[in-house]
Amino acid sequence: MKLNLIKQRSLWWGISATFILAGIIAMVISTAQLGAPLRLGLDFVGGTRLQLQRDCTQPGNCDEPIETSVVREVMTAQGLGESSIQIIQGGGDQPVLSIRSKTLDVEERTQLETVLEETIGTFEPKSTQIDTVGPTLGRELLASGLLALLLAFVGILIYLTFRFQFDYAFFAFIALFHDVLITVGIFAILGLVVGLEVNTLFIVALLTIIGFSVNDTVVIYDRVREVIKLNPKQPINQVVEGAVNQTLTRSINTTLTTILPLLAIFLFGGETLKYFALTLIIGFISGAYSSIFIASTLLAFWRERNPQKQPPEPQLVTEEVEPPSITEPIIDAEFSDEK
Repeated sequence: MKLNLIKQRSLWWGISATFILAGIIAMVISTAQLGAPLRLGLDFVGGTRLQLQRDCTQPGNCDEPIETSVVREVMTAQGLGESSIQIIQGGGDQPVLSIRSKTLDVEERTQLETVLEETIGTFEPKSTQIDTVGPTLGRELLASGLLALLLAFVGILIYLTFRFQFDYAFFAFIALFHDVLITVGIFAILGLVVGLEVNTLFIVALLTIIGFSVNDTVVIYDRVREVIKLNPKQPINQVVEGAVNQTLTRSINTTLTTILPLLAIFLFGGETLKYFALTLIIGFISGAYSSIFIASTLLAFWRERNPQKQPPEPQLVTEEVEPPSITEPIIDAEFSDEK
């Protein structure tokens, strides 16, 4: 399979721009509605999260579905009307009621569970999960996560600048930013549509995506640099297209073999690992795409308009000796008759 990479670069850039624009719009809407570009989980904003599952061993306890409107009325009556309420799929095909509210003490949690049981049915004690994070700790975790991302970007930019040239490093940085922006944008859309929250594992997944993406880009750039050294006069578009096509099979195989186990985790893993795997799947696909279609074509576009000066080829210099004139006598000193 051979890609017409350079001729269709407007198409590749248009696809990326569409995803990025959709994500930015979703982040703007999310900021207006939630106060943040993403729907932040308990790890970042602090508060109390309760996950309650009804006990279906009791007759008639699970006959009626859980209505969020009914739960909202109960929460409002308890002074917790601003709480986040979700119905998620739990183990055994039984729905789980997930509530995130301000920080509640033991007495407040007990009272809330009692009122909810009276309204929607008895809960199974073994399935009840309660998590509490203070708002100060949540802000510290968010700041630490963003700082880790920033340091990763700066470190990679410095490394690539020394490993290659600055334009290589800059476009690799653009590709990394592309991957993070698309992943964050898709999660902003999911946060608005299905109420998906992000936690500290989301930051870990973004750092993993950066490492995976830059590795793929370095492989392509290494090949570009090798071809330029061997054929310095070859047009940059041909160099880049040839390098990408030569490494294309490796990039696709690496991405597929990485995504397959992640897909298994997403389909059959627990609730926490499920969305961690989803983040990696989105990021790895975006990373492979950006390495092949974005980082390489941007480098070719830049070098085409700003050609690099090649060192002059060494030339063999020979000193020309003027032959003796035939009109001048040749005198051999050794056989001269001069006495």
